[in-house]
Amino acid sequence: MSNPLHTVQQSSSDVRTTRASVDPVVSGILYAAGAFLMWGLAPLFFRALRPATALEILSHRVVWSLLLMVILVAALRDVPRALSSLRSVGLYAVTTALVTTNWLLFIWAVNTDHIVQTSLGYYINPLVNVVLGMLFLGEWLNRNQTISVALAALGVISLLVNLGELPWVSLTLATTFGFYAVIRKKAAIDPLVGLLIETAMLTPLALSYLLWLWGAGTATFSLQAPGMATLLVVSGIITALPLIFFNLGAQRLKLSTVGLMQYLSPTLQLAIGVMVFGEEFTGAHGVAFGLIWVALAIYSTDAFLMHRARR
Repeated sequence: MSNPLHTVQQSSSDVRTTRASVDPVVSGILYAAGAFLMWGLAPLFFRALRPATALEILSHRVVWSLLLMVILVAALRDVPRALSSLRSVGLYAVTTALVTTNWLLFIWAVNTDHIVQTSLGYYINPLVNVVLGMLFLGEWLNRNQTISVALAALGVISLLVNLGELPWVSLTLATTFGFYAVIRKKAAIDPLVGLLIETAMLTPLALSYLLWLWGAGTATFSLQAPGMATLLVVSGIITALPLIFFNLGAQRLKLSTVGLMQYLSPTLQLAIGVMVFGEEFTGAHGVAFGLIWVALAIYSTDAFLMHRARR
């Protein structure tokens, strides 16, 4: 006759073995894909928040993100240590200003039919990171990286010449997020604690603005419109969850794999802008995107080969 206790213990051991046998690469790909899919589909979500203004959406995004991060970041003891000096506070003030500009411009662009420009900005961003790494982190460019940056610059210049206007939305998104990433890397800022502090710094301004809207009777957040109110609350999850998934994926995957997967987001944004919302995609856009795609192909191949050589 079998021992029930032994059976339960064996069953528990089997479950632990099954869980332990999950390939970290598979889970990493799932986490990273989840992050990039959420970022890529974000235009659909933020477009659904109209007629709320970009500033009102940003304010809700900040407030609800802060509440979620307080719940998720269990090690709150790290926060006082992260703010232990005036230099640290200053760095967080700068990163907060950069990410606020990036978030606000992205929301505004999505709701004013500039999704193609947001896509272009996030295609350019990896190459901007390469240049900023050279300027501020001493990461010198090799020949292939130099060619990539030159081709991307040529793509932007072609848009300027053919359309007669600077793609300022794309360049601002790429440079603000690029500087944000460089400062965070140089200062070794923890991703989750950093986001918690940044949203905490913004929350007094965001709450003040929302209270002013409610006092003026122009707020879109209302119990009479529960659907819109729910979406505005969910904006906090849309902000924090992809970042968490990204960091979980990056811990499990090669850098080259994450680098290649990140182009899923701007590709989805481009498809949504052109195919869903009918934004214009001219021959000039085709030339510019073509040059940037070639640049990214050269850069990604070079990064993959360098990573494999180091391995």
